[in-house]
Amino acid sequence: MKKLSLRTRVVTGAVVVAALGAGTFGAMSASASSPAAAPAAAVKADTSNRNLQQTTHLTVAAATKAAQATLDAAKKENQRITVAVVDRNGNTIVSLRGDGAGPQSPESAVKKAFTAVSWNAPTSELAKRLEQTPNLKDIPGTLFLGGGAPVQVKGAPVAGIGVAGAPSGDLDEKFAQAGVASLAR
Repeated sequence: MKKLSLRTRVVTGAVVVAALGAGTFGAMSASASSPAAAPAAAVKADTSNRNLQQTTHLTVAAATKAAQATLDAAKKENQRITVAVVDRNGNTIVSLRGDGAGPQSPESAVKKAFTAVSWNAPTSELAKRLEQTPNLKDIPGTLFLGGGAPVQVKGAPVAGIGVAGAPSGDLDEKFAQAGVASLAR
């Protein structure tokens, strides 16, 4: 049997790898475009299954209602704010930037909402905790200034409303609380 040169072996190896890669890509492309088969052993979605957990989330409609109520409360006092509503996991559901709200307000509103839902407390209360634990402010995505309020169901946080743009955190938080209150109506 004739021994192949190094160049021939490298080229042959590259062709084999390319062919395998193309076959794998083709198989993946084909499976991505065709519907997936149902799993053989599906997990039963019942409340007795210890591997599952049920959670409560605001609908987009409820989050929008709360955000609009917040903007309306601020408008009555001639304040230009941004409001953000986040879910229990801190994901933004809705954000509304009021006419004339400052450029920093959208990001601040989201951070205040995230902070409120993360600790299930108004951010004005959490800001007081910084005196005992100043490194809390170093947690990414948080903002320990007045203006965030948790939305609770049976005492557990399900969302957070954050407001930024008013001249004080107290006003921001007052407007956030108006958004929370709108959900009870």
